[in-house]
Amino acid sequence: MSYPVLSTAQIQQFATDGYLVVDDVVDAPGVELLLRLFAGDQALAARTSSNKNYDGKELVTPIAYAQQLTDDAYSAVARSRRLVDPLEQLFGDDVTHYYTLNMMKIPNTGGWQWHQDYGYHYKQFLYTDYISVMVALDPATSANGCLRVVKGSNGLGRLDHQTSGSQLIANPERVDFALQHLEEVRCELSPGAALYFHGNTLHASDANTSDRSRFSLIYSFVAASNVWVETESKSQCTLVDKLTDEEVAEVTRRHWERVQAAQ
Repeated sequence: MSYPVLSTAQIQQFATDGYLVVDDVVDAPGVELLLRLFAGDQALAARTSSNKNYDGKELVTPIAYAQQLTDDAYSAVARSRRLVDPLEQLFGDDVTHYYTLNMMKIPNTGGWQWHQDYGYHYKQFLYTDYISVMVALDPATSANGCLRVVKGSNGLGRLDHQTSGSQLIANPERVDFALQHLEEVRCELSPGAALYFHGNTLHASDANTSDRSRFSLIYSFVAASNVWVETESKSQCTLVDKLTDEEVAEVTRRHWERVQAAQ
């Protein structure tokens, strides 16, 4: 069984642009079963909340947050060699999992203002060895609010962030200035594709105004050698023990069987 190996050009592209798309991180049967789990997993529904990411607007973003890797399909994807092997190349290091988000952008929901993930978490980590990975389960398009990134913004360093609604946003004046000099890119993705983006890459997304959902899994990872500043939360990070395709499929199957048994 062969697994993705990033080329020197891809690694350089990530370093320069701050993001990289890798196709077929999850195969079609895996995507189909994950979508069934999103729809039928009552445990997931119970921990789903609605983020209100804009002041003065009614739009909400349904989202579920998990700190730890467990014996479920969502964690299995986070441990997949197809997802983690490229991370090891980009970090040049072993990989630790920080958190998982199940993002459920049903029609007429969603939207995130410009921010950097390291802007949220620089208090936890000394270095910017931080990468987020978005795995598309539905087609991610401009119509349903795909992620937008500012190409090369990973080179700006961490920007000041401030509260807006339920989220932190990068300083709007600084973002406006950056957009005068850097290109905004809409990252449209096919189901099963993964978008890797640096912790300092500015990103945002529009509301889903289409009639199609945009479900995705979002993972945050840090290099194993990164230094914790707030050590009381250090136990949240787990060194990733990688899974083969067959192991991912088996964990996903067991998860689906538990969901069916509970219905």
